[in-house]
Amino acid sequence: VNQILLLLLVLTVCAILYNKVHQVPSALKNETVDLESPDEMEEEIPVVICAAAGRMGAAVAAINSIYSNTEANVLFYIVGLKTTIPHIRKWIENSKLKEIKFKVVEFNPMVLRGKIRQDASRPELLQPLNFVRFYLPLLTQKHEKVIYLDDDIIVQGDIQELYYTKLAPGHAAAFSDDCDLPSTHEMVRSVGMQNTYMGFLDYRKQAIRDLGISPSTCSFNPGVIVANMTEWKHQRITKQLEKWMQRNVEENLYSSTLGGGVATSPMLIVFHRKYSTINPMWHVRHLGWSPDTRYSEHFLQEAKLLHWNGRYKPWDYPSVHPDLWENWFIPDPSGKFKLTRPDS
Repeated sequence: VNQILLLLLVLTVCAILYNKVHQVPSALKNETVDLESPDEMEEEIPVVICAAAGRMGAAVAAINSIYSNTEANVLFYIVGLKTTIPHIRKWIENSKLKEIKFKVVEFNPMVLRGKIRQDASRPELLQPLNFVRFYLPLLTQKHEKVIYLDDDIIVQGDIQELYYTKLAPGHAAAFSDDCDLPSTHEMVRSVGMQNTYMGFLDYRKQAIRDLGISPSTCSFNPGVIVANMTEWKHQRITKQLEKWMQRNVEENLYSSTLGGGVATSPMLIVFHRKYSTINPMWHVRHLGWSPDTRYSEHFLQEAKLLHWNGRYKPWDYPSVHPDLWENWFIPDPSGKFKLTRPDS
């Protein structure tokens, strides 16, 4: 009996020693307390916005409004020309925006050679950065879904809501339909804005008539885009847009004397009946079309995104609802960009 008890004691001691020697340190264990699973990782929301010379204050205000109204993991792609990049980088790094996640991307205007027809009536529409939206897959290569925003916008809602806009199968992008918001119809009529294809394409040209698109078809605004990069690349959207740009150079199919200039028209052709729609409150536009026509304050407070498309920008004078824009403006540390106000 004593021998058996002694044997059991020895086996117990050996078992205790074995467990101590082979015990796995807690730091190496697969414990969810310390390690974040892939399902729990926050999705990155890429937002593309341009920083053009003379308009950098617009990009800064737009970025600030997005950053201040969301807890989402936003990555800003700030696109500029070689000469403007140092300015926008310094502006961000020397302001409250130094906390944002961003990449500065240089856009090479050489990709537009032979694709833009010179038009003196509105030369600002021919600036290279107006065409950045055509080349989204080249700028944001690792993302499946991307938001593109014009610089003359203010976001009052949570950008996550816009990001989760559903795109129908086979659609490479979502836009705001120009006939979608009854609250804007009276403004459209009062200032003579165009909201059909007739206002953008020259239906006297055979190439336009051959498209078979009714001139009364409602247009859309590409100042706010939610894009699916897989579909964009699969459908070769960039190549299609470039084809129509080159045809316009040769045949003058559209021009800036019409409603939307030279960047909207090829998109209207390529995406005809092939796009999903964005919630109208996520693109309340036309704030820059007239210095006199105003929306109601209640309507503007409900809007998720405001767009000063048109000639009258909120950093210039005259303009409408400049206070809503100036709330998000961050002064230029270098002093180069200044607001134009009645008493300035």
